[in-house]
Amino acid sequence: MSTANPTYEKAYSDQRFWRKATRHASAAGRQAVEKALWLYYAVKSPDTPKWARRVIYGALGYFVLPLDAIPDLAPLVGYTDDLSVMTAALATVAFYINDDVKQQASAKLQDWFGTSDKTDAPPTH
Repeated sequence: MSTANPTYEKAYSDQRFWRKATRHASAAGRQAVEKALWLYYAVKSPDTPKWARRVIYGALGYFVLPLDAIPDLAPLVGYTDDLSVMTAALATVAFYINDDVKQQASAKLQDWFGTSDKTDAPPTH
């Protein structure tokens, strides 16, 4: 996923992202929402270069559009394609998913889902 699909990139907006993320957080599940938040906070970082922002906007655009490969309302599998697209984008821009990005996402996830069984932060030694 070296370049973003222009259709999805243009479909992205902060308003569409937050509307989808807040309305569908429980249906999408913690894992999908976590990936979306990592991408969201990475694209907001001034350290993220333009090429990486285009990849992120493409993935988030795919996430916010209601029509995609697998309809989001399909039970159990509705968000698997969104998660796949976001995972590919994350692999491409992994260097920009830093501790600050993960911490912001973790705080938002805790607001929405409460604490999880897994530790969101790496252990300190």
